[in-house]
Amino acid sequence: MVDTKEQFEKVISLCRDLFEKKLHDYGPSWRIMRPQSVTDQIFIKANRIRSLETKGVSLVGEGILPEFIAIVNYGIIGLIQLSLGFSDTTDLSSEEALTLYDKYMTETKELMYAKNHDYDEAWRSMRISSYTDLILMKIYRTKQIESNSGQTLVSEGIDANYMDMVNYALFGLIKMEFGDE
Repeated sequence: MVDTKEQFEKVISLCRDLFEKKLHDYGPSWRIMRPQSVTDQIFIKANRIRSLETKGVSLVGEGILPEFIAIVNYGIIGLIQLSLGFSDTTDLSSEEALTLYDKYMTETKELMYAKNHDYDEAWRSMRISSYTDLILMKIYRTKQIESNSGQTLVSEGIDANYMDMVNYALFGLIKMEFGDE
């Protein structure tokens, strides 16, 4: 029997480990990014995944897996930025940034577990390319909400879209790491 929670924890650990290493190298330099810039950064990563899926070859030698990790980490950065607002300086310590990363990853993971219960792990029957398309759709939705100054009439907000992008990227990572078990 597949242990979804265990698989999620393993791929989340991969993402957190890279986030922590980049904090060591760069500090929380991402604090200066406005949420729209975070959305655009996620767009670049998702668009590259789609390009690699379509072309089947990478000329720079980096594959799809690191891009999914980047989407996860930028999605969590987006949630932090929505919560704190952007800054003109790197106003967090690395420890504070990791604490916030863990907080928003936990919230995102709990949402996924609830949805996974209701949808009965339907994501396992999907193709990785569908996750890419869904992430891109969520990006375009987010850009529209950002153009509307964050206001929606009936839809979820930017935070929910970031969480969904993170979870679709985690699904992709699980499928790449563990196959179609």
